[in-house]
Amino acid sequence: MRVGRPIPAPVRPVCDDCGNIAQLAQTGDSAYPYLEDHGPVWICVPCQAWIGVRPRSRQHAPLGRLANAELRDAKKRLHDALEPLVAAKMRRDGANPFEARGKAIKWLASELNFTLSTPSVHALTREQCEQAIRYVADFQAARQRSSKHAPDAGRKKDASGDGL
Repeated sequence: MRVGRPIPAPVRPVCDDCGNIAQLAQTGDSAYPYLEDHGPVWICVPCQAWIGVRPRSRQHAPLGRLANAELRDAKKRLHDALEPLVAAKMRRDGANPFEARGKAIKWLASELNFTLSTPSVHALTREQCEQAIRYVADFQAARQRSSKHAPDAGRKKDASGDGL
């Protein structure tokens, strides 16, 4: 009999596409999707949907939802769209990239009314990624227009100027 805190049951993600329970794959396994070692991943082999594992997680907790090729592409495009905002936050406030990206995701989630368990792109659906990409593009276009028409366009904006 175990005494002390109960050990939580391991999380086994379910594929959003087919409903199968994902299997844990590591470097060298036939199902492992990468040529190099990127750490363990949860993978749905029939759908080729996978997600990484949280660092130092004893229970191999997934980083978010399983991502098929479309969702992985949408997440990559969202990261690319956020990169100028993240870089500006790092320059302006001296934030590290992880903190700046987390704040950017929190800002997007609040602006678009997304409910996220963690401030990470990993938790978003493809539709949410697409909506966020459009929002960031519109936000940056509006900033460009306002900086061209503002009389003090050459001055730096304060912390409230970028929404982050």
